[in-house]
Amino acid sequence: MMPKDFARTGVPGLDDVLSGGLTRRHVFLVEGSPGTGKTTTAMRFLLEGAEKGETCLYVTLSETEEELRDSAASHGWTLDERISVFEVVPAESLLDADQQQSLLYSSDLELGEATRQIFAAFERIRPERVVIDSLSEIRLLAQGSLRYRRQILAMKHYFARQDATVLMLDDLTAETQDRTVHSVVHGVIQLEELAPDYGAERRRLRVTKYRGQRYRGGYHDFAIKTGGIEVFPRLVALEHRVGYERDAQASGIEALDRLLGGGIDRGTSTLLLGPSGTGKSLFALQFAIAAIERGEKAAMFSFDEELGLLEMRLLKIGIDIAAMRKSGALLLEQIDAAEMSPGEFAQRVRDCVTRNGARTVVIDSMNGYQAAMPQENALVLHIHELLQFLNRQGATTYLTVAQHGLVGDMQSPLDVTYIADTVILLRYFEALGRVRRAVSVVKKRTGPHEDTIREFKITQRGLELGAPLYGFQGVLRGVPDFVGASDPLMEANANDVVR
Repeated sequence: MMPKDFARTGVPGLDDVLSGGLTRRHVFLVEGSPGTGKTTTAMRFLLEGAEKGETCLYVTLSETEEELRDSAASHGWTLDERISVFEVVPAESLLDADQQQSLLYSSDLELGEATRQIFAAFERIRPERVVIDSLSEIRLLAQGSLRYRRQILAMKHYFARQDATVLMLDDLTAETQDRTVHSVVHGVIQLEELAPDYGAERRRLRVTKYRGQRYRGGYHDFAIKTGGIEVFPRLVALEHRVGYERDAQASGIEALDRLLGGGIDRGTSTLLLGPSGTGKSLFALQFAIAAIERGEKAAMFSFDEELGLLEMRLLKIGIDIAAMRKSGALLLEQIDAAEMSPGEFAQRVRDCVTRNGARTVVIDSMNGYQAAMPQENALVLHIHELLQFLNRQGATTYLTVAQHGLVGDMQSPLDVTYIADTVILLRYFEALGRVRRAVSVVKKRTGPHEDTIREFKITQRGLELGAPLYGFQGVLRGVPDFVGASDPLMEANANDVVR
């Protein structure tokens, strides 16, 4: 079987979705409402061809050549001599009221004249890539589904004989959605724009048809930025696996490692669960710092805390993450949940691991991740695929989830405990007139761990863990009873505790 010849689109991520690009000498449809990025996709398709020495033609029935060139310039592109722009305009006789006649509908004449102009431009330029923008104008001139279909069929057969790869654009402005073109073309790419209740618009695409070619199904987020469109292919964890040794990763704190049964195994995910302020971010960072001290790279994605504030707060306990960032050992990124789609976030995480070599990843917090994607069921699937991908890459992942409330019955905004390999529970509890903190490991799939509860403090030296709280009962409820023979609490030094 001969390998297929693809015309790459040049859109980052889209050729991955299409499993190589657009098969040459066929007609494809890109449809979407105005503003979804059809023209930008089409121009990038032609620019990719021009960069490979191919002759290209952009046929416009709605925009002027000046508007197209201005749109290209906004992305830093120049439509050079290999890309010809042809405007289809009605014949002058059809615009002259004195020369109009009533024996034939003017739309019949206009449709025939428009088609003649398109074919004449093609014969003159002989392009290898063609864009026709847009089919809505042809649909209006056809004034009927049957004539419209026959017109598209005629264009398809004409271009097929000329060995051209054609991209037809449709802005879906018809009163009734005519799907007749879908059965005619070789493939269909749908672009959508969603408007959330708050935040920037979200865009996604889906390939609904591609004859004789496997493609990545489902919806894929994409963004329009200066420089064009970037598609974020839906993550399929089973496609990514590398070999690595699943050794235990120490935290750098002896008592914490004993609590964890020796540390966290490489290529696993750990969930840090607790109310706000208990130290979830600090525990996650402790593992990242330990990885950096071993000579590895770490990455942290912060949804909730401003980076300047985070740096200042950690500096008070002797952790200089600014220096770690400067050295390149720590990749720290602020994520705005209102501006970034889950697909783009997943791509950022993937790039940190595959391109930058990060082996420890901290996502702080899942509450912010949830804000980026309100549909909880889909969110759990996103997290599952992302964690599976990271695990298969040998990256150790730490997630934080802030529970509602401070003491007593805690409620989580989403349940991802069954996805994580290890769950570390943090709690406030009141004892002897002080609010204290406790930590316990409630789950570890990869081996044994302590079933104890340990008190911990956040001091000017960082995290400090005490001995197991054998003398208390009900610590995780927040108001424990002392049942032991001696006081097992850590000695309190008011001057040493960071408030």
